[in-house]
Amino acid sequence: MDEHSTSIAHPPSGASPLSIAMIGTRGVPAAYGGFETAVEEVGRRLADRGHRVTVYTRGSESREREYLGMTVVHLAALRQKQLETLSHTGLSTAHAVLRHRPDVAFVFNAANSPFVPFLRARRIPVALHMDGLEWRRSKWGPRGKAYYRWAETHGVRTADALIADAPGIADYYDHQFGVPTELIRYGAPILATPDPALLEPLGLTPGGYHLVVARFEPENHVREIVEGYASSAAQRPLVVVGSAPYSADYTQAITAAANGDDRIRLLGGVYDQDLLDALYAQAHTYLHGHSVGGTNPSLLRAMGAGTAVIAFDITFNREVLDGEGEFFRTAADAGAAVTRAEADPERIADLAARSQERARAAFRWDAVADHYEDLAVRLAHGESIHRTARRARRRADEWDPAAS
Repeated sequence: MDEHSTSIAHPPSGASPLSIAMIGTRGVPAAYGGFETAVEEVGRRLADRGHRVTVYTRGSESREREYLGMTVVHLAALRQKQLETLSHTGLSTAHAVLRHRPDVAFVFNAANSPFVPFLRARRIPVALHMDGLEWRRSKWGPRGKAYYRWAETHGVRTADALIADAPGIADYYDHQFGVPTELIRYGAPILATPDPALLEPLGLTPGGYHLVVARFEPENHVREIVEGYASSAAQRPLVVVGSAPYSADYTQAITAAANGDDRIRLLGGVYDQDLLDALYAQAHTYLHGHSVGGTNPSLLRAMGAGTAVIAFDITFNREVLDGEGEFFRTAADAGAAVTRAEADPERIADLAARSQERARAAFRWDAVADHYEDLAVRLAHGESIHRTARRARRRADEWDPAAS
């Protein structure tokens, strides 16, 4: 753990129930990414412990006002890439300030930092989950990248606490701003073996394919994985799950790389959770190309499913796996790793078992909920970094993730 981050190992004893708001995500039921999964898994556990948890939700097909013990508030959002999150968070903040008035608010995504002062003005302490290094994502143009850089700084200066989901993210905020963070990881679902019959309609067999699950964005290196696989002598098919709602050009590049190779199966988005779990658990290997961000939920799901991982070689992925995987940097590397995996199934089985044990020991949702609960109690009792962090300045020199 980084010496400048904080992490609490046990929940407070005898804590009074709190009213806790979770703002800034698509909400529950979780059907998208890491934020939504964290909100559902943490929120349900906090509700089980007697806290009053309110989750602000957008775009859910379900209109239920209660889910797994949490109160669900459905609010609108503008369906436009640059404004969807901000518009929904703005409405959620207004509701929290004018109608709800929680004891503590967890706001997810540094992009939502402009709304933190409005919550604090009503004496609602705020923990801001900073996520990964969003300004490095290729889907944002120059203005989007500049906004995320500004929003990070604004969040540092205005929030009562900052949440980092990986040591590398904590290192980043220490290096760039000299501020402490709360190191709170995601949990990994430990999957019992799903029904292999779910794979039959897809013509797949247990252990008989390689898997990719990712949004189609350049920093997730799906094209490099497909190109590397296509140039390899692999026998097991490559199954690619994902899409790109805002990146048609990149999707076309992936499709072109797979064109003519009947070993490559592009499934698009898969939203049936049982089928997705079966795909993770029955794969020979899972190829993980994500390079921007901290602890990635897709990687944790593969580890928890007991599947060997071939991951893009970056600090975040090496730390999560604790070295229990194969790593690649280029398309050629990815193709060579797949070929080696097929040639040595005993080694792959050993990697799979060790990565699942790593998931079981280090990424437990109960422990994650403990940390959120402890932080909520401390914030409700007046703890805050705001007095010192409000004067923070970004360092001019860039942070190097390879050196962290």
